[in-house]
Amino acid sequence: MSSHDPSDDAVPADWYTEFFTELPNEFWRRAVPADATASELDFIEDRLALRPGSRVLDVPCGSGRHTLALSARGHDVVGVDISEEAVHHARAAARTAGLRPEVVVAEMREIPRDGSFDAAVCMGNSLGYLALDGLVEFLSALGAAIRPGGGLVIDYSAAAESVLPGFIDGRPRDIAAGDIVVSGSNAYDVAGSRLLSRYVFVRGAQRLEATALHHVYTIAHLRRLLADSGFTRIEHHAGPDGSPFAVGDGRLLLTAHRTAA
Repeated sequence: MSSHDPSDDAVPADWYTEFFTELPNEFWRRAVPADATASELDFIEDRLALRPGSRVLDVPCGSGRHTLALSARGHDVVGVDISEEAVHHARAAARTAGLRPEVVVAEMREIPRDGSFDAAVCMGNSLGYLALDGLVEFLSALGAAIRPGGGLVIDYSAAAESVLPGFIDGRPRDIAAGDIVVSGSNAYDVAGSRLLSRYVFVRGAQRLEATALHHVYTIAHLRRLLADSGFTRIEHHAGPDGSPFAVGDGRLLLTAHRTAA
């Protein structure tokens, strides 16, 4: 472990309100191959038994990767994201593709709590953005948004069982997507159970330094919070192939269903 204490860093709790500008968003738009989206949608439709025309909430939806793909498969989709740039991109891409999802700018907890959705998806490791009080509020909102018997998929790469085995503080890594190069490293705040990811995005003469913060929860804790929010039949997988999650797997896909009336 490094001698640096990441708890000294002044990373605001709402860091995500400023992080997702054009350069980071464009990097992630390029970074995910189309076949990954297809396999994720296959998993979502299969595990949640989605029928054609299902009403689906995608929150947060980012630049609309899943929102547009679900819409293209015939579902009635509402996407919610706090990044205006990402939402504008999603709307433009939908128009180009002839799709008509509803995509709105809002914080992830600001979702309709009217029980009108057959399913909700929270993809892209967004769950860890929220500290415990915020997470409880978000899961409660999801429980109110989804109809009894409806389903939920959560994509989370900051589970304690994923992050901590073999963790090396400050290990550098470089990733390129076209002409965008990203240098990053992670530090772990033991006192706060937080993962701080520092990034430097470079595209030509453009350079952006930014830090993301993910709260680290155990799977048992997430299961308890989901149950408290009215979910049952909670299962955990290591990826869209449906393989069971094991300690050290880098990705967790949780599925759950809203308690039937």
